Amino acid sequence: MKAREVKRQKLVDKYAEKRAELKAAGDYIGLQKLPKNASPVRLHNRCKLTGRPKGYMRQFGVSRINFREMALSGLIPGVKKASW
Repeated sequence: MKAREVKRQKLVDKYAEKRAELKAAGDYIGLQKLPKNASPVRLHNRCKLTGRPKGYMRQFGVSRINFREMALSGLIPGVKKASW
């Protein structure tokens, strides 16, 4: 799944300029002829370590599970478990 996301990201980057031109011109027929995976809407954030799609923390780029493990072991600077 991670490889599929990388492939989609490459397609989005490749067709970004062309999509912008077609959108500005209002050419929706031309937009439909582009590959489906060239649309940035089809991208999904995934954990950099495991590829988990749910519970993604954008600020750190990992899932909540990996974030918790890394924070408890001290691998993320400035993050510590709350206690009050």
